Amino acid sequence: MKWNKKKWRSFFKSRKGIIIITIIAVLIIFRLFLPLIVKNYINNRVLNNIPGYHGHVDDIDIALIRGAYVINRLTLYKNGDKKPMLDLPKTDISIQWGAIFHGKIVSEIKMFRPKFNLYVTENKLSENETPGKNDWTVALKKLVPIKINRLTISDGQFLYADVVESPDIDLSIKQIDLTATNMGNVVDKSKTLPSNLNLHGVSFGGGNLEVTANMNLLKEIPDMDVNLSLRNSNVTSLNNVSRAVAGFDFTKGRFNFFSEFAINNGYLKGYLKPMFSDIKLQDTVGQPNSSIFKRVWEGVISFFGFVLKNKPKDSFATKMPIEGDLNDPKTKLWTLITNVLKNGFVSPFKKQVDNDINFNDAKPKKT
Repeated sequence: MKWNKKKWRSFFKSRKGIIIITIIAVLIIFRLFLPLIVKNYINNRVLNNIPGYHGHVDDIDIALIRGAYVINRLTLYKNGDKKPMLDLPKTDISIQWGAIFHGKIVSEIKMFRPKFNLYVTENKLSENETPGKNDWTVALKKLVPIKINRLTISDGQFLYADVVESPDIDLSIKQIDLTATNMGNVVDKSKTLPSNLNLHGVSFGGGNLEVTANMNLLKEIPDMDVNLSLRNSNVTSLNNVSRAVAGFDFTKGRFNFFSEFAINNGYLKGYLKPMFSDIKLQDTVGQPNSSIFKRVWEGVISFFGFVLKNKPKDSFATKMPIEGDLNDPKTKLWTLITNVLKNGFVSPFKKQVDNDINFNDAKPKKT
């Protein structure tokens, strides 16, 4: 049946036509105002409703066809801080359509050039104003009402800054590219560690940072098997740390760090392997008002200085095992000392992950 102008006019004037046109008009108006509604909800109900924090979102873009919305410039501050704890220029949150074939409705998040800043400052807030440790993470979960299954970060940055210590400690990791997949265990439920994570970045001192992990994030204490390597960092980038903690500077040298650890049902087993090579030390402890703690370190540095002068490559390293319940991980001091001596006088450690920690190793020893 063909519709002529007369029939169209009749339809628009009919009750049915008026209802349909009204619904369409309301949907169009709702779509036009939806970004503003979402923006106001995030600003007023989420970011500025977190105890001890405040934040702001500049703009919201809605893409209904692909089931997504884009948050443009989200910043979150801890009350009293002048710099944001989170600075997210662009975050794309969408439905992961591929997971629907596995019978799950989950989300995917893409972050572009995000900055995660951890500032340690003097707490000048009252007890009622002091934020809880998890308040901000719980609040931000409201931004993603659907379980997250995939996360990607492009060109991210993490900064750790401690302005309480003197001098200030400032360490950063830049150019972070991270991919975490199957976080909601959609693909293969038979795997013990179904989620995968890969991270690449440039650390303090220009070092190359790589992290790979297999995880089960659905448990209250997640199971995981993690490898971490930091290669060829300029050790002088650690001077603020060494000066604040021990009262000495590195004048040259390279720093490498390797670690493996596994967490199985809340039990942790792994090791930390810091390695220093071609280093020279400068003692800055002999100053007025030096603490007793720093003067003790002067003797320690003098000892290692003697050892290093007698080594052809001016290097030392240790391998520190760490094992136990997550609430009380233990590092044995004697093992630390013997590993320093082993590397210095017996056989040096290799500049790589040793691949001697497996997920099944993270179990309490039977007594």
